[in-house]
Amino acid sequence: MLIDQIKKDQIAAMKAGEALKLSVLRMLLSAINYKVIDLQHDLTDEEVLTVIGNEAKKRREAIESYKAANRSESIAKEQQELEILQAYLPAQLSEEEIRAEIAKLQLPADFSQAMRIVAPLFKGRADGSTVARIVKEMVSQ
Repeated sequence: MLIDQIKKDQIAAMKAGEALKLSVLRMLLSAINYKVIDLQHDLTDEEVLTVIGNEAKKRREAIESYKAANRSESIAKEQQELEILQAYLPAQLSEEEIRAEIAKLQLPADFSQAMRIVAPLFKGRADGSTVARIVKEMVSQ
């Protein structure tokens, strides 16, 4: 199970003295535990991936905020944290791969209806904002 791997990696980071990785994994396990409490059952690997994806999204949003504020030291730290989290996520699809898969689908002209069809197909495999942007482009054509 994915949560067991995260716990093993946390112990390894502790032994190796990797402070940043240890901090990120502790935060991740805390977020997972909050989700367990919220759902009142042990999480499946898919649910753990959702939590990791949410944490990664927070890092991407923080990076964008720090870029706007021109805070390069904070950007670097958030980028390192994001890389640690991405190690547990499945490989993300490129924009071309997303476009190719969406092109195979018969999408309705309404953006929200199209997103209801497309979003579940890319959950965890692609950034949601990228998918939404591509769907909006294809629907408006």
